Amino acid sequence: MDEGIELSLTIAQIIQRLRGSHLHSQIERQAKECLHQPDVKLESLKEDVRSFLKISGWERKLQNAVYRELHIQLPPRHPPAPPEHLKEPLAYMRKAQASWEKRVLKSLNSMSTELGVPLAHMRPAAEQKELTNKWNEMGTDEPDLSRFRPVYAPKDFLEVLIGLRNPNHDSSEDISARSHWGLIQVPLNVRDIPHLRDAYSELNLTNGQMGIDDHALIHPDLFENEYVQIGKKVVMEEDSAAAQQYSRQGCPTGLRADLWALVLNATNQPQDVMHYEQLKAGVIQHNLLVDNLIYKDVKLTASNDDYYFVFEDFLYQVLLCFSRDTAVLEHFKYNSATPPKSYIQGKVGDEECAVVYPPNGVIPFHGFSMYVAPLCFLYNEPSKLYNVFREMYIRYFFRLHSISSHPSGILSLCLQFERLLQTHLPQLFYHLRQIGVQPLRLAFKWMVRAFSGYLSTDQLLLLWDRILGYDSLEVVAVLAAAVFAFRAENLMEVTSLASAEAVLADLSTLKVMPLIQVFLFATAM
Repeated sequence: MDEGIELSLTIAQIIQRLRGSHLHSQIERQAKECLHQPDVKLESLKEDVRSFLKISGWERKLQNAVYRELHIQLPPRHPPAPPEHLKEPLAYMRKAQASWEKRVLKSLNSMSTELGVPLAHMRPAAEQKELTNKWNEMGTDEPDLSRFRPVYAPKDFLEVLIGLRNPNHDSSEDISARSHWGLIQVPLNVRDIPHLRDAYSELNLTNGQMGIDDHALIHPDLFENEYVQIGKKVVMEEDSAAAQQYSRQGCPTGLRADLWALVLNATNQPQDVMHYEQLKAGVIQHNLLVDNLIYKDVKLTASNDDYYFVFEDFLYQVLLCFSRDTAVLEHFKYNSATPPKSYIQGKVGDEECAVVYPPNGVIPFHGFSMYVAPLCFLYNEPSKLYNVFREMYIRYFFRLHSISSHPSGILSLCLQFERLLQTHLPQLFYHLRQIGVQPLRLAFKWMVRAFSGYLSTDQLLLLWDRILGYDSLEVVAVLAAAVFAFRAENLMEVTSLASAEAVLADLSTLKVMPLIQVFLFATAM
């Protein structure tokens, strides 16, 4: 497509999306109010209004909103392309995703039928009052969840990815035998170390990094003091683009919450708080079957985690509200997935009675609550925590449990992990294969959660700094390969799956950034 036409289409799309937003009405109101100021002249009206909006900070807010749209919106549409091609260009991927969705929804409906629990029902008045009173201490409640089971676990999803094949691709054409070593058998382009070095140049061994004590050539104290001052300036300027660039070298602990909110343009204005309160009211009024899945997941994961068990109440609040948030449906325009539908009053097959279920279109799976848990260290206000999590989900986390050809999709991450090991640690890969161990089966659980629950929290937040800074989940696959490289000596001695799992069982002592830096910039090519 011609560059000029593409730019025009992008601008038109962004204008269309922002025109109906709360920010648009706020800026319009401010512009009208400034007309009453004496220094606004009729002959220079346009320039004076623009100057006022710049001085009063509204121009920067508009820039941040545009920057967010550029990161989440669809690429400019080629006129003949149908909408599903924008969600996922490869037909066999779309078919696989649709098949997986049917399977998950069938599992949910079967659970509803078997247990005699409706997908949704209005809570009795007494129950509504009780839930309102204990909203901040839901963790003390011990409902009987023994009958409920997760709809699926990551290992179930991995089996689907392993079975995926491109019907148009003849695997016998592959010159290299390495493509048959791994589990992922789809031909996608993933970056190798030389390309990764170019893309992640800020992580070079000679650059100072937050999260590294003695690996940089610059004295850490000197680097950190200067770096924190720059970070404070970025926060004060309220510039999303600057905050994203800054995050590439890590965020100081005291500034991380503000920097992440800036990168994501996750505000906590009165209208955001009101939206959260409306979602909370929805939770109190109606009980959903997925609420039990959320309770069960938190009990099975975060409640048993040494770092996150104290945030149990926050996790319930955020995840229950998230399940009711129809604003999340917007992300299905660029997600290969389609929101699941159920039928009211038992009228199965009648499209007029079809409703999206749950209302946000996302069925939680085993480990889902771990996407929220680390954010509880940064935000203690539920509405702010909620807004940041929702932005993180619709930008990044949804890609970890949907089938797509996107470079940050879980399929690409799995393939990239296998390729990095095959290329740079071929002896290790071969040894593990010889004893019947596929490396991806060991690493998948880390990647599908973006390492949440596996690294210590301070190290996990340093990893997520880079996800935000580079606007990509690619670094997750790099870290997974780096962990294998770091433990290679021990892994070369294992003789069974159990012993390999034991070597990789505890990642809580690992330092993330030295591992990634050494793997990317000190690995022989």
